[in-house]
Amino acid sequence: MSKHEQTPGTKDTFSVYQENTNKLFTGIKQSVPHYHQSITNVQQEYLHAYENIVNYTITLQKEYAQKAGITTFIPEATLKMLHDTTEEFVKANSIQNQVVLATIDATQQNIKTFNDNAKSFADLNKHILQSWISVFTTKNN
Repeated sequence: MSKHEQTPGTKDTFSVYQENTNKLFTGIKQSVPHYHQSITNVQQEYLHAYENIVNYTITLQKEYAQKAGITTFIPEATLKMLHDTTEEFVKANSIQNQVVLATIDATQQNIKTFNDNAKSFADLNKHILQSWISVFTTKNN
């Protein structure tokens, strides 16, 4: 038996390493959807809670103003300014969301490109290694 052959039932370092790495990545891949759903749920719950707090605060202040006899009339110019400001905020938020989504898409594409390049680099190294081995390996005649 040569030094490169294995006895039945034994595994080499690389197959054990590959097997354990595969298990690790399989576990991570299975948890990603759960993380995604949990983060989405937390974001939705936070938004709902924040919206409720704002609405409760407005209701409480309105009731207080009515009971205290405070006038809540808003002049037309102020009302227009508030509406315009809100519209501009909504537009700015929409643009910000588009930029964030485009950045995420670009990042994903860059990771995909990196992954493709890593495979090409590994293939190139494999071919270099094979050519070196063929040059330095003695042939038995």
